[in-house]
Amino acid sequence: MEYRRLGRSGLTISEIAYGNWLTHGGQVEEDAAQACVRAALDAGITTFDTADVYAGTRAESVLGRALAGQRREGLEVFTKVYWPTGPGRNDRGLSRKHITESCEASLRRLQTDHIDLYQAHRYDATVPLEETMTAFADLVRAGKVLYIGVSEWRAEEIAAGAALARDLGVQLISNQPQYSMLWRVIEDEVVPTCEREGVSQIVWSPVAQGVLTGKYRPGEQPPAGSRATDPEGSRFLARFLRDEVLTRVQDLQPVAADLGLSLAQLSIAWVLQNGNVAAAIIGASRPEQVRDNVAAAGVRLDADVLRRIDEVLGEVVERDPAKTARG
Repeated sequence: MEYRRLGRSGLTISEIAYGNWLTHGGQVEEDAAQACVRAALDAGITTFDTADVYAGTRAESVLGRALAGQRREGLEVFTKVYWPTGPGRNDRGLSRKHITESCEASLRRLQTDHIDLYQAHRYDATVPLEETMTAFADLVRAGKVLYIGVSEWRAEEIAAGAALARDLGVQLISNQPQYSMLWRVIEDEVVPTCEREGVSQIVWSPVAQGVLTGKYRPGEQPPAGSRATDPEGSRFLARFLRDEVLTRVQDLQPVAADLGLSLAQLSIAWVLQNGNVAAAIIGASRPEQVRDNVAAAGVRLDADVLRRIDEVLGEVVERDPAKTARG
């Protein structure tokens, strides 16, 4: 494992982070989830990412139990707030009330007294940004949160949030966007803005929800039990399940083979070549998936390899910055 600084801060994280969207409390039984977390720890992963909304809050509880007994100072535990976690009108969004109450609930579920990175899971245009950032800053000053970040915010939103954070004496140090060889919409606007603001990317879906593993083949039905058959996961996957895309992904096999990598390893290594990316989040339903993905840590891809990848994928790459994973 290798490690990187997060944003313009002193926080060091593992460049492969373990995330539990769609797995813990959902697709994966708790015994399997615990085994995956143990495999992540054994591989040197110290950074664990979750959210209050995952599996209806169950994912945080599963992760809290899986990490119980570990040396807390040796871990970076990240979670998020925004999406509904209850039936009430204030059980959602980025109001002071919801942020404060959700933080307390996440601390209980995660069995910890502080969250290393607390992230706004989306931008909330219905709440003044000043209210949101002040609530986050108050949690930092209370010691319940150490750093703050955002997820899937647009460039102008990140710039405004970072400026307010500075005014409040706290650091906005991360953005969590979707990013992969197939989905590059952050490159034109978000990444340059973040570089100026001292904000790193912690990217989700580096293997495009499994498409970049090569397991989905053109002209064939998705494998039973795969993410393509899961109603939640397939929302972000459907755009990639076109035969044209799947054919291009199969054409990447020789590129990976020449480097002695699996397609998944090549895909994770590719996102880590971006200097603004601090970590790639992996998910797993089996420990061997963790061990396979972690092998991408420290891999360096030269300019010729990056050029071959671009030539193979061609026009199937999505680059339009107007498109974000806001759903």
